[in-house]
Amino acid sequence: MTRCLLTGAGGFVAHHFLEHVLSVTDWDVVATDSFRHRGTTDRIAQVLKGGPAWADPDAWRDRVTVLQHDLRAPFSEQARAVIAGRGGLDYLIAMASQSHVDTSITDPVEFCENNFAVALNTLELARQLQPKAVVMISTDEVYGPAEPGHAHREWDAILPSNPYAASKAAQEAVSISYWRTYGVPVIITNTMNMIGERQHPEKFVPSVLRAVLAGREAVIHGSPGNVGSRHYLHARNMADAVIFLLRQGRPAMFPAHALPHEEAGNWPDRYNIASADRIDNLELAQMIAAAAGLPLKFRYEDFHTARPGHDPHYGLDPGKIAALGWKPPVPFAASLERTIRWTMAHPEWMLG
Repeated sequence: MTRCLLTGAGGFVAHHFLEHVLSVTDWDVVATDSFRHRGTTDRIAQVLKGGPAWADPDAWRDRVTVLQHDLRAPFSEQARAVIAGRGGLDYLIAMASQSHVDTSITDPVEFCENNFAVALNTLELARQLQPKAVVMISTDEVYGPAEPGHAHREWDAILPSNPYAASKAAQEAVSISYWRTYGVPVIITNTMNMIGERQHPEKFVPSVLRAVLAGREAVIHGSPGNVGSRHYLHARNMADAVIFLLRQGRPAMFPAHALPHEEAGNWPDRYNIASADRIDNLELAQMIAAAAGLPLKFRYEDFHTARPGHDPHYGLDPGKIAALGWKPPVPFAASLERTIRWTMAHPEWMLG
């Protein structure tokens, strides 16, 4: 039986990965989280009680082991034994990290120290348990801003604009060092802004939805004719891409021989996971209001004043993973409408 470790499992993106892996594979999952930041047991509980109607109601629960652990510290021998199980660990999906940019700006030292320690202890665990692949989930923000018309490709220059992005770049750097020094089979993925059910209400989609439902003005960063833009992807689509990559076979190892682009530098596998369409934030707010069936009221806010180190535009080129045959299973507009309808039917997830 394939065994997978998912770190940060109570987080927004990770709990969607947990739901997806339980839905489309027969893998067993060890789900770990410190539950001291944005990860919650509520998300995991919702996943575990949401198995297919035709199955034993405990079918998913029996495949998941929840292990509370703060990744600022190494795993104990007992925890490593739980993670490895009887047959060893096959895959490690590293999603645990603080990700709130504003927190990284107001408290950069604690934030960056946390994210670096999380990556370091995750990689140490991988060095000890030797899984077939370690997927380090990173962000488009490590590349810095992308002007309209430009999309970053894998291995573009790393130019982070804020401490959050810098902490993720540091995670990438230490991952590459473990790939070269210790032979840890690392795959780096850079993803874009995620949407989906049970997202923290401070994020853009639920915050706009709350404003629309309350008849308040939504805040749009930018000014008329100069509105920030992003590529958006539902978290289940991102999870599908990760599983797709794991099914491609063993990742490139040092020295790398997998792809012509990577042979010269002997670099590990790296993939942008993104949708092809860039959407500006006002257009997205209008789509949210339309899905809710209500008018949009909004005001502009200067993004440089509101958030130092803010990048108005991000962009990723998903051509590399697309060339392997992957595309988002659910189109963006459909996934956004589904998210809005689900959230309106479960208003408790907009509290906070």
